[in-house]
Amino acid sequence: MATHKSALKRSRQSEKHRERNTAVKSRIKTGVKTVLEAVAGKDQEVAKAALAEAVPAIAAASAKGAFHKKTASRKISRLTKKVNALKA
Repeated sequence: MATHKSALKRSRQSEKHRERNTAVKSRIKTGVKTVLEAVAGKDQEVAKAALAEAVPAIAAASAKGAFHKKTASRKISRLTKKVNALKA
């Protein structure tokens, strides 16, 4: 266990960040799952709506540091490709 004042503070901060990141990642996973279920059901309108909610959430998670920038970009790209494939 940390004994220095600064190390104790860093420990508290790390715990807060861990909990926040876990919540954010869980929300992202739920959004991604919603999009993928709509794509599997071939429901274009629902998929577009779910994608419109998921993309800003993923981007915000990246901005806050829960995901790496390129990971977020990859997730958004793959989801968008799957939704756009429904049109074809």
